[in-house]
Amino acid sequence: MNKSDINQPPSYFDRYINYVEDIELASAFKQSLAEIDDLDLAELREIGNSVYAPGKWTTRDIFQHLIDVEHILAYRALRIARHDQTPLPGFDEAQLAMNAGAEKRSLEALVFELKAARFATYLLFESLDNEALQRSMIISDNQMSALAFGFAIVGHQKHHLKIIQEKYWPLIERQDQTSLAHQ
Repeated sequence: MNKSDINQPPSYFDRYINYVEDIELASAFKQSLAEIDDLDLAELREIGNSVYAPGKWTTRDIFQHLIDVEHILAYRALRIARHDQTPLPGFDEAQLAMNAGAEKRSLEALVFELKAARFATYLLFESLDNEALQRSMIISDNQMSALAFGFAIVGHQKHHLKIIQEKYWPLIERQDQTSLAHQ
C-alpha cells in the first residue's frame, strides 16, 4: 500500500509521514534501511557529544530515541493490525531519553540496533495484509491506522537524520574552522 492509501492522516504524526514520498510502504522501508547503511560513522564520531544548543540531544541520544520510538510505534501498529482495541496510552520521549543510557553505548552499536529494529519492523509490516494495514484506532486523541504508523516510523527517521545533517554536521565545520584559526 502507498502513503496515499492512508484513509485518515493523523494530526500529530502527519509531520513525519509528510517526509515520505507517495510510494509503497515496503519501498519506503527499504529506502530507510539504505539511509542507515549510508550513514557516515566517521563524521558522526567526529561530532561526538556536541550539541547544537543547550538541552539538545547528542547524536547517540538521537539514535537511541529512534530505536525506542521504533519499538513503540511498531508495537502500536501490531496491536491495531491484530484488531486489539485495548486503549494505548501515550509515552514520554523525554523520560525515555533521560533513562536510556545512550552515552554508555557506542555509536556503532546504536546504528546496528537501529538497523536491526528497522529490518524487524519491515518484516512485521510485510506480514500484514491490506485489511490489517487499514485498521485504525484512537491513540492519544489521534485516529491512527497501522499503515499510518508504518509511514510515521520511516518519516520519523528522515526527520531526525535531517536534523543531524542541518544542525550537527555544521558543528564539524565550526570545529575545523576554529582549529585553523588557532594555527
